[in-house]
Amino acid sequence: MAPGFRDIAHVGFVELYTPDFEGSLWFFTELLAMREVAREGDSAYLHAWDDYEHHTIKLTRHATSGVGRLGLRASSQEALERRVAAIEAAGRGTGWHDGGPGMGKTYAFTDPDGHPMDLYYESAWHVPTEESRPALKNQADRFPGRGVNARRLDHVNFLGADVEANGRFVEDILGGKPTEQIRLDNGSLSAQWFTFSNKSYDLVYSGDWTGSSGRLHHVAFATDTREDILKAADIFLENGIHIETGPHKHAIQQTFFLYVYEPGGNRIEFCNAGARLILSPDWKTIEWTETERAKGQAWGMKTISTFHTHGTPPVSGPGQVTP
Repeated sequence: MAPGFRDIAHVGFVELYTPDFEGSLWFFTELLAMREVAREGDSAYLHAWDDYEHHTIKLTRHATSGVGRLGLRASSQEALERRVAAIEAAGRGTGWHDGGPGMGKTYAFTDPDGHPMDLYYESAWHVPTEESRPALKNQADRFPGRGVNARRLDHVNFLGADVEANGRFVEDILGGKPTEQIRLDNGSLSAQWFTFSNKSYDLVYSGDWTGSSGRLHHVAFATDTREDILKAADIFLENGIHIETGPHKHAIQQTFFLYVYEPGGNRIEFCNAGARLILSPDWKTIEWTETERAKGQAWGMKTISTFHTHGTPPVSGPGQVTP
């Protein structure tokens, strides 16, 4: 068991950079049915209807696409202090700062690849407006009933120049537990999936084929059912959104998926993992070989080539796609 397991409760929010702010804002609010809950400078704060925290996405106008800060919520103030001490001992901390709308005292740090992250515990819960008040008091906001109806942030997949170095940091310092991984024929790891709780995964690192650091592979949002993802494909088709691959089922983690590029160029996944949870306290990491992964996805569809080469921000490199 990783030291500090469950000191981090979950992935709280993600900041996305976009060179097409209005296009990305339309995508998230109109097609995904998120609600804008705050605006500060060049950033809009957007809320998925059943995320309990203040915001799900911080969408920031920027020269390029890519990822800004990833927010991780600690499970308690004591857990926050334990993880901050571990991060500082590892030499990756950059200090405390004001977390912004909806957040209290926040500690900033980076992973070995340079992705900026925020760790916090104090968090303002989402408060619905009169117009968005849900009929059932045990959900955060009114069900939108339009577009894709993205329910909540599910996971984030980072690209990394060194998957194993990032994985050691997540496991040893943040307390994440690897649930599945891919080992290549040369003995190196090309991808790892980590959980902070009973979900099958919260944070993923995939090898960056361009050799770059600090880039994003995708951000994923959970849907209620597989049928929601099928409907989403039609919605994206009608609205001119590039569908990269899917709908289909992953072999790893068995997630039903659809991948698209939002107008700013970032890859977005819609996923439904069904009832798959990690309940075993002594879970043994599932390892896939290069040969097994070459077979493709669960039902035989080959993995599309851009899935291994497209990342944001775009860089020059083998197979990099700029939509």
